[in-house]
Amino acid sequence: MPTYRDEGIVLRTQKLGEADRIITLLTRRNGRIRAVARGVRKTSSRIGARLEPFNHVDVQFYEGKSLDNVTQVETIDAMGGRLADDYARWTAGTAMLETAERLSAEEREPNVQQYALLVSGLRSMAAGEHEPTLILDSYLLRSLAVAGWSPSFDECARCAQPGPHRAFNVHAGGMVCSACRPPGSAAPSPAAVTLLGALLAGDWETADAANDRTRNEASGLVAAFLQWHIERGLRSLPLVDRS
Repeated sequence: MPTYRDEGIVLRTQKLGEADRIITLLTRRNGRIRAVARGVRKTSSRIGARLEPFNHVDVQFYEGKSLDNVTQVETIDAMGGRLADDYARWTAGTAMLETAERLSAEEREPNVQQYALLVSGLRSMAAGEHEPTLILDSYLLRSLAVAGWSPSFDECARCAQPGPHRAFNVHAGGMVCSACRPPGSAAPSPAAVTLLGALLAGDWETADAANDRTRNEASGLVAAFLQWHIERGLRSLPLVDRS
């Protein structure tokens, strides 16, 4: 049968039968793929430990009628082991994996930007370069931007009037001026708006300097913006440790 290779991040695994698993990956060239890994739940399996969530792997597949099959796996970066030692990083990373799967709705639709964003975000998380919630919120904002839902934190999201503005509305797409402000808009602090803009732009010097109160306020706005655009919340997001 035809075979192909690709590298990807393991997003999720599901039990299949007594010894197999269905592996969901976000790959560089083929987008999201679901494939069967046979025998990986047996203690004798040589590839089972490599096909765990968070791991960055190089995989060979052969094409099946309904699902492809995994035939060979090489580890590029076993990030799962490093994230498992820290609850805050593990839960934040899990929310990133779920987001990546939700924003890759169509199987086999290449999305190199989402793939690269996920790889770089997980590497930063595994290396402990910044606080886990900052990395998560930055990833969520950037992944939404790549999907076509980039929030506006400077000019008005409706009329493009230069800011700063005082109101935030998820339906409108970000900060809005007083003339465009819909009922029910939030009024975030200037520090939270500055942090949101820094997370979207990758300004880590500004993001790292934010205090806990500002980070929590910004995280609430990110969660609301994400839920509005993906139409339902992430199951993993309430479990993220923000203490």
